[in-house]
Amino acid sequence: MRIKGLFILILLVLVLTGCEANFGVADTSDTDGAGETTPIEATPTPTADEIEDVSEADDDRDTFASETPYDREAKRDLLALMMAYPNHIAGIERADGFIYVVMESGSRIVYDDMQSKDFGEKLANADLQDMMELAYPLGDIVLLLEGDFDPGRIRNYDLLMEVYGGSQSAIEANLEHVQIDAKTYQFNGENGVAFAMAAVFAELDDIISDERVIEEFVYPLASTYYYRVIAGTDRLSLHSFGIAIDLKNVKTDYWRDATREQGQARLDVFPREIVAVFEENGFIWGGKWAHFDLLHFEYRPELIAKAKYFIEQVDGEPWYQGYPITDETMKLVEIIDDAFNDG
Repeated sequence: MRIKGLFILILLVLVLTGCEANFGVADTSDTDGAGETTPIEATPTPTADEIEDVSEADDDRDTFASETPYDREAKRDLLALMMAYPNHIAGIERADGFIYVVMESGSRIVYDDMQSKDFGEKLANADLQDMMELAYPLGDIVLLLEGDFDPGRIRNYDLLMEVYGGSQSAIEANLEHVQIDAKTYQFNGENGVAFAMAAVFAELDDIISDERVIEEFVYPLASTYYYRVIAGTDRLSLHSFGIAIDLKNVKTDYWRDATREQGQARLDVFPREIVAVFEENGFIWGGKWAHFDLLHFEYRPELIAKAKYFIEQVDGEPWYQGYPITDETMKLVEIIDDAFNDG
């Protein structure tokens, strides 16, 4: 009897052990549909570094979400400016409630003077925020723009003088010669203007060789460097800085000399190939101003950069979303973020 009882006890233990093997341990296999089993990989335990990275990403999203729309727009403007003038803008400062662009010379230019201005006041006395406010449309337009929508006509002269020269003599010291249509013209050598202009006309001449009709809109050139004020104002023309060009002069290209109907007729036929080449090289077109100037192009890489990298902002995403993520860009982002965090 004792032997029989011991045998039953051993059998009971074996049965219970088998049940635990079948039901007490998670199944780590899966079928592939053909009756065979394949192992399911276990989820790896995150390392301390991975946990820290996730935590930092969550902190970043919280930071981005807490930024005001004004701060986000200001940072994007500042990034466009720093990318457009890499050898002239040294840094960004925020002090006493104001944001400043610090130039290589050591001078500071206020980003936003916090003054309410109408359109005329912005033309006459623009800060950097006023200058960057209107988004230049990189896409094609089929109708003349309305009202006072003139992206680029609002200019900050402190910046222009810092980059291209603060006086006629200083500007002329920076002028370089560019060969165009077998003639020599002068453009500012600072910030790559003369180089960009040469690139534009090398491309245009290739286009003209295939489409001779385009030449009728380009040559003869009407104006390049010419130190003067804008007609009807006391403000310097961008031609005074050696960073603008007027193509072949047609009286109905300019808003002061033409009706809107005449301007629209010129817009309808103006070759977009010309516009595309200039924009690709950092120039904006006066044809995209409500106060139209269809023969006029000026070098404004900050407005081209802002337009090129524009993207609808999403809460929780980085303020620099849309800009190229390169080491150089991220260095500029860090400079801007540090200035806002310190201010």
